[in-house]
Formats: sequence, structure tokens, C-alpha cells
Amino acid sequence: MKNAGEFAKDYIKGLKDVLDRIPLGPVDEIVRAIEQAQNERRQIFVIGNGGSAATASHMMNDLCKGTLGHQGDAPWPRLRVIALTDNVSLMTAWANDTDYNHVFSEPLKNLAQRGDVLIAISASGNSPNILAAVDAAKQIGVKVIGLTGFGGGKLGKAADINFLVPSDGYGPVEDVHMILDHIITGYLYEKLKETHSR
Repeated sequence: MKNAGEFAKDYIKGLKDVLDRIPLGPVDEIVRAIEQAQNERRQIFVIGNGGSAATASHMMNDLCKGTLGHQGDAPWPRLRVIALTDNVSLMTAWANDTDYNHVFSEPLKNLAQRGDVLIAISASGNSPNILAAVDAAKQIGVKVIGLTGFGGGKLGKAADINFLVPSDGYGPVEDVHMILDHIITGYLYEKLKETHSR
């Protein structure tokens, strides 16, 4: 077996290869959808399971505060973002009383309106509760952004915009989803700063 240093070297090499093969076209589409939501004062919802739930929470944090700068005191209109992963009592109520597949779709039915945006994160693209949320979002008239890997799965086909990480490894897929979050947040902050300094 390789030692930890050798494993790390191979992992980093593989991650670099994945990064070099990422199609970047969807990044522009995702940014435009987020900017439109901001301009129209729409709500953005973020969902995911496991490590992707942590990514959803992190992305919510970055879009809400990171786009305002480190001190959070920028003068421009704020993004309205909710990570549905963060309401443990509501999630567990739906999971316990009905089915775990409803933990995101049912809160969306309470909160979402036509014209809002759903960012659905699933490495496999086949998580049943993510797909149920996407179905609910489509019925309401919510734009769906998918962050996927493993060929995209059903989410990749259902999403209005799909950012597909070209990897079949959970680690690299989740790593790149976080990198995408930082790219989007950094870009939005710089663009907003430039626009409002004129």
C-alpha cells in the first residue's frame, strides 16, 4: 500500500486532470441565473445530501455574505439564499412522518415561487430526494441548476443548467463543486464591486 504522501500526490494529480477537463460554459449560465434572481429579488434555494449538504450550506453562506466582501458591508442589493439542508427540525419531521424523499420537495412547496432558483447538488445525479425536489420545483416554475458528476444522472437531464464534473469519484466531484462555489462568489463580488464603483 502507498503511504499517505504518495496517495496525496496521486489524488492531487487526478484532481488536476479533472479540473483541466471541466466544461466552463455552464459557469456563465449559472452566474446569469443568479444575477437575474438578484435583480428580480427572487429566492435561491440550495440542497444536497451528505457532503453535498455541507456544500449547500457553504454555498448559501458565500452567496449571502461572500458577495458582500469580507466585512459584509457592501452597499449593493443582497442575494436571497436559503440552504434547505439547514432546518433540521423540518427535515426530520418530513423524514420521520412521511418519507426521507420529501425532505426538500415539501419545504419548497411552502417557500418557492415561480421565477425562483433551485441549486441542486448531487454527485451521482440520482438521489431520490433531490429528484423529488427538482420535480416540485418544475411544477412551481422554479429554474433548476444541477451540480453533478458521474455522467450527470437523472438530475443532469432534468436541470435547466447542469454543471457536470467529469469524474466518477465522490471526492473530486465534491471538491470541484466547492471550487465552483468560490469561483461564482468571487466573480459576483468583483463584478458587483466594479459596477457600484462607477
